[in-house]
Amino acid sequence: MNYSVKKIGQILNATTQIDSKIVTGVSFDSRKVKSGDLFVALVAENDGHDYVQQALTKGATAVLVDDRHQIDSKIPAIIVSDTLLALQQLGEYRRHQINPKVVAITGSNGKTTTKDMASAIMGSQYKTFKTPENFNNEIGVPLTLLTMPDDTEVLVVELGMDRPGQLTTLSELVSPDIAIITMIGEAHIEFFKTRENIAKAKLEITKGLKSQGTLLVPYDEPLLTNAQVKQNVQTFGQDIKDINSSSSKTIFTYQNTRFAIPLLGRYNIMNALAAISAGILLHIELKNAAEALQHFDLTKNRTEQLTTSHGVNLISDVYNSNPTAVAAVLVTLKIIPATHKYVVLGDMLELGEQAASLHACLAETVINANVDGVYLVGPLMNKYLYPILQRRFDSAHLHQYETDQLAELIKDLQTLGENGDVILLKASHGIHLENVVNALVK
Repeated sequence: MNYSVKKIGQILNATTQIDSKIVTGVSFDSRKVKSGDLFVALVAENDGHDYVQQALTKGATAVLVDDRHQIDSKIPAIIVSDTLLALQQLGEYRRHQINPKVVAITGSNGKTTTKDMASAIMGSQYKTFKTPENFNNEIGVPLTLLTMPDDTEVLVVELGMDRPGQLTTLSELVSPDIAIITMIGEAHIEFFKTRENIAKAKLEITKGLKSQGTLLVPYDEPLLTNAQVKQNVQTFGQDIKDINSSSSKTIFTYQNTRFAIPLLGRYNIMNALAAISAGILLHIELKNAAEALQHFDLTKNRTEQLTTSHGVNLISDVYNSNPTAVAAVLVTLKIIPATHKYVVLGDMLELGEQAASLHACLAETVINANVDGVYLVGPLMNKYLYPILQRRFDSAHLHQYETDQLAELIKDLQTLGENGDVILLKASHGIHLENVVNALVK
């Protein structure tokens, strides 16, 4: 990115002042501003206009502000009616200017892992850029567009959703050539009430999908395979052979090619096949895809495999959680070869009026996982799952903690297990089990 303030004003049809300055980056957090950045003063819980001077002190070249705030005439500025909308318009302009092939990914679970896999695969043959961290909302997506390098040939972008209409906006912003829906789970069911409504909202990703583009959906999800969309629809996930899992990787054969991914679980095979299918559409050779997936950069806290100081293997999946995802990872835990296995489950959030039944329904899956100990964290797990598990586990093997008792949980887990044993941690991000993980691997 290398635009003058005047150029940005022209792009946005906005008023400018001191417009000869050159902008080389963009930031909406005054604490993270770098020299040359355009500071975008967003109006949310905190008003970004209150931090304009701090951003300039940190090195911002110019500021993007709205016309309801007074700005000193000596400050290089672009003045618009809505700074968030302007940020999105600027991101859209840059997408048009660079014009990469765009792979857009959404889903109730697995979108970040699929993003990481797809980026590795595309990167084997193209100059590829992917969504940083989890920048997948109305702010993060335009920032992704504005930070991608000038020579980007393929952009792999993650699109999040927590309300109807959100994916329409994001999809139209990135205009994908390929759209992937990883799965339909129960995430945000508090707001959508049914899986059918969640599927309908996820299908908004096709609103910006190019007319000749392709939508990739799991073969075993009728809410998606039976959907009526204008673009081409292809399925992924079938015709897998020779699945074999170890404590550190999953191996499978697809189209006569052997793949080994450094992740556990059939659900991660599905994520891999979504990414592979996108790669095939962009003419990636399968041998290159297989090589790329052997060692790829995985965003933190997505089914990470770690080790404690005394050799216990940790499976950390603590960024989000819903019943479908918990069931899938517990099935994986069951087949991992280990002498002793333990599971730490934190509350699944945003389940609304279905929270009681959806927490209780985990009981059978937990029991069938054949674990040696269960550690429950949070009021929902303790109220709805604990009483059922009490019928099958004695007090030495079933434990409960409130969300403010993570220190006690850490203390109990630090002496749990021996070399080669496995502890799985799964919860919604709001429970903050990442703090437990960090303490265990110090």
